[in-house]
Amino acid sequence: MKHLKTILVAGMMAMTIAALPASASPGAHAAAAAAGATTPTPGDAAINPPAAGAAAAPAGAAAPAGGEAAAKPAAPATPQFFKPTPGIGQPDGGIHIQPQVTAIGQDARWMHDVVLMPIITVICLFVLALLLWVVARFRRGANPVPSRTSHNTVIEVIWTLVPVLILVVIAVPSIKLLAAQYAPPKADLTVKVIGHQWYWSYQYPDNGDFEIVSNILKDDQDKARGEPRMLGVDERMVVPVGAVVKLIVTSDDVIHSFAVPAFWTKMDAVPGRLNETWFKVDRPGLYYGQCSELCGARHAYMPIAVEVVSQEQFAQWVAAKGGTIGGATGSTDATAAQPASTPTADTAGAASNEMATPAPAENATGTAAPTAQGATGNQGN
Repeated sequence: MKHLKTILVAGMMAMTIAALPASASPGAHAAAAAAGATTPTPGDAAINPPAAGAAAAPAGAAAPAGGEAAAKPAAPATPQFFKPTPGIGQPDGGIHIQPQVTAIGQDARWMHDVVLMPIITVICLFVLALLLWVVARFRRGANPVPSRTSHNTVIEVIWTLVPVLILVVIAVPSIKLLAAQYAPPKADLTVKVIGHQWYWSYQYPDNGDFEIVSNILKDDQDKARGEPRMLGVDERMVVPVGAVVKLIVTSDDVIHSFAVPAFWTKMDAVPGRLNETWFKVDRPGLYYGQCSELCGARHAYMPIAVEVVSQEQFAQWVAAKGGTIGGATGSTDATAAQPASTPTADTAGAASNEMATPAPAENATGTAAPTAQGATGNQGN
């Protein structure tokens, strides 16, 4: 009887344990704690249902950006107005000076063609004829007894005065030309030219101080665009026709030289120095140049392309680059349009403290920001 009761009690306990849910066991609770929230129970799902837009949040977040991009107008493409003109503004295989498109260049070419070349030609022919005459007249066979003449006053006076007169004839137009080159008129536009290894960059402080970077094109790109090999660039310097353009030339690494033969323009770009030159082109077109100072391994791959366009085309190009005509910027206009407010005492005190405490000076050896020398524009002229 006692054994029967023991068997019944054991059976009831086994049935009770089998009827308990798995989650009620300590091992199940430990497993659930280790799993964390990765396997929610039905009760948890009922209490905290997942947000309907949670899975679509990234797509929803990207949608406004796409909408803004769609609503924002596309930036205008950079216009290119001219194609190369054979024989103008580029080498043509000859040994002559390129056709000049500036008044200074035309004067310099006249100086070369009308003054220097005839004088040089006459001197060379005279010296050659004199040598031939001496060789024939005073050869050993014709003069078995050599002359003992050592001085001739007339000849000595002639070979002293004639070179002086020749130099005076050359000096008059030469000094006039030099004076015109280094006495520029008031500038209509300022462009800051910066030489780099091995490309050029151009800043326009009068037109919003934007900057363009000009790199050489590949041979297949030159061919596709009809440009001379190793002279085409992806970004051209653009200036208006008939405008006096002042160039502020410098470098950020080694010495370069900005040269456009058709403008009669050549100026060294020296690190830490601002050199100035100018030109005024009266013929629209495309003109090429190159760096004319040995500047490293890729010195031959620093071409220059200057596009001279009408005032309307220049304004269009400036707008495409995000600049402005006249030097005004959008932020300045927006600030001017805001109504003036009366400063409080705290604001006035803070402003006076800022004015009284100068900002620390930057390291002189540091790299200057691209707009650090924007004051070279013409607003103050």
